[in-house]
Amino acid sequence: MDFTTVPNHSDAIAPASFSFVEPVSEMGQKLVDLLGGGKVCDAQEIRESHATDKWYAKAQPEVVVFAESTADVAKVMAWAHQQRVPVTTRGAGHGYVGGCVPNCGGIVLSLIRMNRILEINPADGVAVVEPGVITAQLQSAAREMGWDYPPDPASLKDCSIGGNIATNAGGPRCLKYGVTRNYVLGLEVVLATGQIVQCGGRVHKNKTGFDLVGLFTGSEGMLGVVTQATLRLIPKPRSRAMLAAIFPEFEQAAATVQEIFRCGHLPSALEITDSFTLSAARKRLGDAMLPPGNAHLLVEIDGSPKSVLAEIDELAAILRHMGATHIVPAMDEAACETFWKIRREFSYSLRDTGLTKLNEDIVVPRSKLVELVRFARMLQQETGIAIACFGHAGDGNIHTNLMVADYHLPENRKRGDEALHRLFTWVLENGGAITGEHGIGLAKKPWIHQALGEISLSLQRSLKRAVDPHGILNPGKWLD
Repeated sequence: MDFTTVPNHSDAIAPASFSFVEPVSEMGQKLVDLLGGGKVCDAQEIRESHATDKWYAKAQPEVVVFAESTADVAKVMAWAHQQRVPVTTRGAGHGYVGGCVPNCGGIVLSLIRMNRILEINPADGVAVVEPGVITAQLQSAAREMGWDYPPDPASLKDCSIGGNIATNAGGPRCLKYGVTRNYVLGLEVVLATGQIVQCGGRVHKNKTGFDLVGLFTGSEGMLGVVTQATLRLIPKPRSRAMLAAIFPEFEQAAATVQEIFRCGHLPSALEITDSFTLSAARKRLGDAMLPPGNAHLLVEIDGSPKSVLAEIDELAAILRHMGATHIVPAMDEAACETFWKIRREFSYSLRDTGLTKLNEDIVVPRSKLVELVRFARMLQQETGIAIACFGHAGDGNIHTNLMVADYHLPENRKRGDEALHRLFTWVLENGGAITGEHGIGLAKKPWIHQALGEISLSLQRSLKRAVDPHGILNPGKWLD
């Protein structure tokens, strides 16, 4: 059975009240001649709205192209390659590292109009989508048919599949189900030259040639433009349940994570939160939503109804044994979503503090969770910068947020960057990574040599030159 949607272009350009005006620049007019009307704009407000993402960096393009098909993308790339014009691909613009900031000007190639779910096929266990599809819309469409697309970044209601593929996005459920790459079976990609390559396919096992799907997934728009994706679906779990627990100290919650695994459990999600984040959340949500305590742990499981009931009792016993002072169960979909709604408010709660949140998605080995938080406390004491830690405890991907006052002031920005350097250095020295799901973009570019090493970085630059000889795709980012 196929599921097809009609593209919705009503909110494809921002602001919503903007009246589309044909371009007046020489580059804009050449692109209109190439693509036809209604797809190219160089008006000031539309260039301004495509100058940044959720990070603070900003740079305006010369023109914005709203592609509506693979043919449009191929024409733009072939022309840009010939003219050596920079092209920065943009999805929904919800990245956190400046990945879609066009810091070399040129063209912003928006894929937000390519937003159709072309097919949902339970018999093959696949969905075929365009890159502008919003992640939550695909999840909803799959679940209506009794299937599931597991990747669930926190911004799933706003972010696009193309952006998820560009950053290899994760989310809470990647503990059990894996990240975006685990669900990408095939890609249609337009190269910098305008050539179109098909890699992978719709089969669930495929070892033909190099793993080009893996090469393009996570490439941050620097190797090609994804115009269609074939994604793996799984049967929707028949039942789910959650436990929300409060602990007196973070160390107890972190030790509980290890104990859950030691006892043979593999939750679909394990989320941990520290005292600073809880304090901010209580101010936003009220004390009744989060009882007193310095650490919060969310445990989610899914499966058959009988197995879920049995496992949730075992997990509750583990939480009590490890010192949880409050344990609240959620035994159906609606109750679970209430817990996740609270969890998703944590980031907004930190913004409510009025401090600038440097949202770092570092990863450490699970055994280093307590050491990470202890290091963060020490860093906070020595720098005077508040640090909030919360996130995906099950895979060590803890969002370590440096909360900097008056970040726009040069001396405060310098102090924040120095603290970031200390954090990243500690993470790398302890076997971790400086990003688990947001990518490098511009934000983490200063640390790329430290993170990769010269040989690995040289190899990646060689791959870039092979597919983008003029270096026009998303230039100025971490490979430059």
